[in-house]
Amino acid sequence: MNPLNHVAIIMDGNGRWGLKYKNSRNEGHRAGLDTVEKIIKETIKQKINYLTLYAFSTENWNRPKKEINYLFSLLENFLTNKIEDLHKQNIKLNIIGVKNFSKKLNKLLNFSEKKTLKNTTLQINLALNYGSKLEIINAIKKMNKNNEKINEINLSKYLQTNNTPDPEILIRTGNTKRLSNFLLWQLAYTEIFFEKKLWPDFDKKDYVKVIGKFRKIKRNFGNI
Repeated sequence: MNPLNHVAIIMDGNGRWGLKYKNSRNEGHRAGLDTVEKIIKETIKQKINYLTLYAFSTENWNRPKKEINYLFSLLENFLTNKIEDLHKQNIKLNIIGVKNFSKKLNKLLNFSEKKTLKNTTLQINLALNYGSKLEIINAIKKMNKNNEKINEINLSKYLQTNNTPDPEILIRTGNTKRLSNFLLWQLAYTEIFFEKKLWPDFDKKDYVKVIGKFRKIKRNFGNI
């Protein structure tokens, strides 16, 4: 049975769900938060140590400004109301991406990271304003600046996930089959599961089913 230490998720389909059921993309984003909480709870139950959630990409700035503002207001409210609860559950919050948000949100993100820094039950990597290509380019620039040899070990050291093992599982909901500039380096040998359900409809049973499938996969890593 394959060991499982890290699950990464592209939470796709919130907007489409909102339009389908509530005639509002924003309502889909709100519903998606409920799924996030359910998946966090099940991740802890499954004794998985790392969970990386793709919340906002560098390309998402192309969305309508009203939708972007609503997304960040949702995040602010979530952290304001839930960070104490996350801390009590011994959950560590780690932000990957470039923090160039509002002063208020940046302060809240920094506070949340600092407050939960020493927690050990689960580390959540929240990918905000994250793009894997930019992450790799920045890692190479840092290696050059420090006159370090360019190799896999050194590059991995300068990635924002340097304190996190590579994911064994990637789940993408929303019936879309692409990586969307997410963890391109880290996913080299990750098992990928594309799910038809939109993110707000993805539930505990779906998550457990993916984990069960992963446990049975024969992982060769280039061998026979």
